[in-house]
Amino acid sequence: MEEMELKTSLKQRIAIIVIAVLMLGSVIAGYVAIVASRGGASKATSGEITEEKLAQYEEEYKAKLEEFHTATAEDYGKFSRYLGEITAYNEATANSEGVKTKDLREGSGRELTTGDTNYLAYYVGWCADETIFDSSLDSTTEPTAFDKALDASLGLIEGWNTGVVGMKLGGVRVITVPGELAYGESMEICGGYNKPLKFMIMAVAKEDPLMTLSAELDTAYMKYQYGLYGMDYGD
Repeated sequence: MEEMELKTSLKQRIAIIVIAVLMLGSVIAGYVAIVASRGGASKATSGEITEEKLAQYEEEYKAKLEEFHTATAEDYGKFSRYLGEITAYNEATANSEGVKTKDLREGSGRELTTGDTNYLAYYVGWCADETIFDSSLDSTTEPTAFDKALDASLGLIEGWNTGVVGMKLGGVRVITVPGELAYGESMEICGGYNKPLKFMIMAVAKEDPLMTLSAELDTAYMKYQYGLYGMDYGD
């Protein structure tokens, strides 16, 4: 893909902060943002959670996670065959060449256009030394399934948004993002600032049953995490 030189606007900087919270911030804050963006559930209540309620939330999360694993097994099979693409890369080169893309699998769905955020994504993000900083995988060492899907409407870094343009839903693409179009000076990642990132992304349709199941999984996870912090999220 031809290099694109883009400057980060204030609105995009805000979006960067949002996705930074989701990807690398506290677990609770990130999932509160997810559910709130869907017009979801009630706020956490004060006071300590009971052991019985925590056990209930844990079971609900495990059940919903198993349902998600089953529903996304076919997509995982298509995505996982390319995990060998997660390799080290030259940091200086990645920063100097702009946004680069490599299609591993061509999708059969609609083509994503500039500004399009109406999709869900499975993804892996990694640093120049091959370290995975975030992903949809259930494990970074021995993955067997997806345990989440990212809602693109939450707001993503500029390089991601640029890199997905032209890919079709159901496809798998590797995107190289220079530091200035990733997190720049706004946050430290991969051991410093202005670090380039790579993502392997599979974009899929934001429709039911996956859309609802993903939202339900996010809520179940948030309830369980609140419980682990000693708080009752509430039903």
